[in-house]
Amino acid sequence: MLEVAGLSAGYGRVQVLWEVDLSVGQHQVVALVGPNGAGKSTLLRALSGMIPISAGHAAFRGQELGGRSIEQIVDLGIAHVPEGRRLFPGLSVRDNLRLGGWRVNNRDISRVVELFPVLGDRLDQIAGSMSGGEQQMVAIARGLMGRPDLIMIDELSLGLAPMIVDEIIERLPEIAASGTSVLLVDQDVDAALSIAERAYVLETGHVALSGKASELLADQRVRESYLGI
Repeated sequence: MLEVAGLSAGYGRVQVLWEVDLSVGQHQVVALVGPNGAGKSTLLRALSGMIPISAGHAAFRGQELGGRSIEQIVDLGIAHVPEGRRLFPGLSVRDNLRLGGWRVNNRDISRVVELFPVLGDRLDQIAGSMSGGEQQMVAIARGLMGRPDLIMIDELSLGLAPMIVDEIIERLPEIAASGTSVLLVDQDVDAALSIAERAYVLETGHVALSGKASELLADQRVRESYLGI
């Protein structure tokens, strides 16, 4: 579904990523982990058109992403849930969700409420007044309202209580099984690798390791040297 080969990117003259290779298949949850400053968020920004790809290529369902606008990439079927959630804080949960579906004319929020039942009781609540965990649920649900084939989630667990992280992250395999693959960036390495099928370890802008998530999580040398756990 998503194929990245030799991708390099950065900000102006500052290069952050060097020759990154990565793939996400249909119905897969793929984890992208690594220390702060490794370039994980930069990779998601490059894939979603927020910054240019300076070398290499990325293709989604055979369509090159380089040179396309954010809107064109969304129309190809990619949703990006950015770090910090970036909701419209003054609008209700219902309106935030409906805005997520406007490009595909989708106003049916029943599916995402089924995934995150707590939102069903919060639809008329102002999004900015919700807890961090509830806001993260809204952000992911808003991304799903566009009916994407791939959703990229940046720093899902940032600032959230472990119990809330577990509640949200357990939904990701269900999302993938329903037809929306997941590329997950998360600081909670144990949680991310426990639900992912494949994983990539990014270090100083390079892919240091890749393979089955369960094998990376079980390898004590990997845990200590690359994952800090």
